[in-house]
Amino acid sequence: MKDLLKDPTLLRTQAYINGEWVDADSGETFPVRNPATQEVLAEVASVGGAETRRAIEAAEVAQKAWAARTAMERSAILRKWNDLILENVEDLAIIMTLEQGKVLAESRGEIVYAASFIEWFAEEGKRVYGDVFPLPQSTSRGVAIRQPVGVVAAVTPWNFPSAMLTRKCGPALAVGCAMVAKPAHETPLSMLALAELADRAGLPAGLLSIVPGAHAKPIGDEMCSNPIVRKFTFTGSTRIGKMLAAQCTETMKRTSMELGGNAPVIVFDDADLDKAAVGAAASKYRNSGQTCICANRILVQEGVYDEFVEKLKGVVGTFKIGDGMDESSTHGPVITRKALEDIKEMVDDAVAHGAEIAAGGDFGAEGEQFIQPTILCNVTDDMRVFKEEIFGPVAPIFKFKTEEEAIAMANDTEFGLAAYLFTRDQGRSWRVSEGIEYGMVGVNEVLISSTFIPFGGIKESGQGREGSSYGVDDYLEMKYICFGDLGA
Repeated sequence: MKDLLKDPTLLRTQAYINGEWVDADSGETFPVRNPATQEVLAEVASVGGAETRRAIEAAEVAQKAWAARTAMERSAILRKWNDLILENVEDLAIIMTLEQGKVLAESRGEIVYAASFIEWFAEEGKRVYGDVFPLPQSTSRGVAIRQPVGVVAAVTPWNFPSAMLTRKCGPALAVGCAMVAKPAHETPLSMLALAELADRAGLPAGLLSIVPGAHAKPIGDEMCSNPIVRKFTFTGSTRIGKMLAAQCTETMKRTSMELGGNAPVIVFDDADLDKAAVGAAASKYRNSGQTCICANRILVQEGVYDEFVEKLKGVVGTFKIGDGMDESSTHGPVITRKALEDIKEMVDDAVAHGAEIAAGGDFGAEGEQFIQPTILCNVTDDMRVFKEEIFGPVAPIFKFKTEEEAIAMANDTEFGLAAYLFTRDQGRSWRVSEGIEYGMVGVNEVLISSTFIPFGGIKESGQGREGSSYGVDDYLEMKYICFGDLGA
């Protein structure tokens, strides 16, 4: 793997704790595999609770000194980190594609996206304001200030291994917090490479520690139970998020959770069907369907159903499935063989209940973790693909008759992360956007993610917002101070 990198020193396989690269106390390692080939790329240190505790204790010490610095000083270091990330886009993209599987074009895009959070919050950290309150007594003044919450623990997923770190540590570090982060065991190399660049940028020791591990429980238990940790942030499944949030209640930690989704794309009969098909395909099949905001259910008004299916089939027919390192590939593998088997079970369930495969449906033709982009027609709400998050390149297409029915179908889920709709009717775009229960809505647009927007969901899709000017709020505490005896 190193021979593919311009800077081989970006390939780190040890944990990064208190500014040092260290092995696990036990000496244990775990393999990181290329999902396209099953080749072992590296053996990475597998740490546990003791190493995580030391990282948290180091973070507590480092955070106090960091918080005492001015926002301008913190910003300067973060900007250096941003610059180093952008200078190493190609190497970071290669690392990501090899361990995660997404095609190089998507990996390059994610690295730029990841850097943008560091740049954005390097500036936003300078804009942490307070308020002055009028009080009943003329001899007193009330003020509210915002201070860093302290030590933050983070657990991030494998589907966006770089951006999910920077979207959390960007605001945390910018406002004066410290962070201890655990990467997904499938994709630790991307986060470790970013830590190497943070070290080069001059980030003080202890402010950002990375604790990779094959065994999530001892690391998570320490993060959730340690009273030094004042904030816990997680991106991942709703099931795991609920469990971690419950653990955090014992020490009353603040939490932010970006959890599962079941995103509908609603296509009305007045929509531009060409744009709708391209948009639905872009949302559904991005990263081989492995994103929390990708289209999970495509709801099409019955009068244009058949025409839309044909247009979507035309778009999907241009895709090329293969190894992400091949520049001609448009879509790579799914992350594990188990993931493939889970997706296949959902397709089999739909077919057993009457759904028809309109495109794709081949599993494992290019390798044991590849799935041809699949379209399912004549799908109904009693099938698993209606209720469950597919997290793979399978597009189930449902029919609806009226606007009211579309809204009801879209809301018939415990999730509420992202939703999309295509219509030329401005009144309908407002009615439906306000009527569906989601934290983010795209109208005639599916590329809704950016640094500038408040990313997050409602219902069982989580709590809190990441990115935008609101992104610092979860890393700050508000303190009220009353100044008395100010009379002459």
